[in-house]
Amino acid sequence: MKEQEIQKLVEKQRSWFFTGATLNIEHRIQALTRLKTCIIKYEKEISDALHSDLKKSSFESYMCEIGLVLSEITYMLKHIRHFARERSVPTPLAQFCSRSYQKPSPYGVVLIMSPWNYPFLLTMDPLIDAIAAGNTVIVKPSAYSPRTSKILLALITQCFEEKEVSVVTGGRAENTYLLQQHFDYIFFTGSQTVGREVMRQASVHLTPVTLELGGKSPCVVERSANLHLAARRIVFGKFLNCGQTCVAPDYIYCDESVKDLLIQELKQQIRRQFGKHPLDKPNYGKIINEKHFNRLTSLIDPAKVVIGGDSNSQSLQIAPTIMDGITFQDPIMQEEIFGPILPIITYKTFDKAINKINSLPHPLALYIFTSNPQAARRIIARCGFGGGCINDTIIHLATSELGFGGFGESGMGAYHGKVGFDTFTHQKSIIDKKTWLDLPMRYQPYRKIYESLLHLFLK
Repeated sequence: MKEQEIQKLVEKQRSWFFTGATLNIEHRIQALTRLKTCIIKYEKEISDALHSDLKKSSFESYMCEIGLVLSEITYMLKHIRHFARERSVPTPLAQFCSRSYQKPSPYGVVLIMSPWNYPFLLTMDPLIDAIAAGNTVIVKPSAYSPRTSKILLALITQCFEEKEVSVVTGGRAENTYLLQQHFDYIFFTGSQTVGREVMRQASVHLTPVTLELGGKSPCVVERSANLHLAARRIVFGKFLNCGQTCVAPDYIYCDESVKDLLIQELKQQIRRQFGKHPLDKPNYGKIINEKHFNRLTSLIDPAKVVIGGDSNSQSLQIAPTIMDGITFQDPIMQEEIFGPILPIITYKTFDKAINKINSLPHPLALYIFTSNPQAARRIIARCGFGGGCINDTIIHLATSELGFGGFGESGMGAYHGKVGFDTFTHQKSIIDKKTWLDLPMRYQPYRKIYESLLHLFLK
């Protein structure tokens, strides 16, 4: 799409927003209901697109993308009237007689830029929240997942007029054109590098942003952990979508006394969940493209591999791989892995592990496996991270009742459910002052008695 076309699209959506049509709650409910009906209708096509782009099975596509999107719509439809309601707050005596309240109001024209790793979920979830809040939306899906982008375009075009919600496909040129426009809010999910550029461009118009980034999310295994269950859940969370998950455990940080037993359990679980030859499994996914495949294979040190390490450049597949004997200085620890490679690092004391994590950039997620509640509470309280789990991985992002997001290097802002509605909403603070009484104390000429009353009211 050309720059002039994108500019006209933004102007068209802004004109529509200014009509006030999206302020109507019934309008928003109808829009979400149409969207849900459309997703159900095209479920197979969506699943086929995800298989084409990432080789996801229909089970995984529904569990991790389609089903979660439908769940978010259901949640929003159930609560939208409550979320959109004006909320009265107490009025100070000094402002007698008034009504003070907060009025949830949509920002206006929103840009949502989504990634390729969960291309349906990470496009539709923020879109649902933005529509529920009453905004118009331009969606820019990733060029790396073309089949899913195509079905997103077809689905959204069928559900909405261009002035309400529209899709812009393409690559870097379209991204640049979009970021040069004046939006009222920008929601971006992707890498830290691109996130910085989004923030820089948004600053031109002082546009507020939500940045959902990534980082090296630690999975801490404390000495009291149930190692069998820890291994089972770590393998699930790490190798889901071939490790191409922003909240996947990036590395295991375990007590040195349990490392060998943990490795044995991890090996067992990989064989149990993926078989002896994972690359031959029809439900095992692939790396998104050759560039990322080559980057990942270059991070594998054969001398440190304890299981896996196999790859197929034709199918862009890498077997679930665990590497031992890793230090924080190794190449694999210098960047977010975003693939099916799991390094293991050990610590001597739990407090040293906490201090080390805190010396690193804030991760998007942190996982702690332990049977010691005090250890869990200590690391959750003392470490800075976006969100996480105690004795599990990644499932915290699968509930509309919990906001999802990072902070610092892993992003800013959050979404899902009420938090998502609030992300795309500006809370107007209003005082409705009554006219039947007008206290004179604030007006000149000032008097001593009024000053005494001020000290009484304002303290």
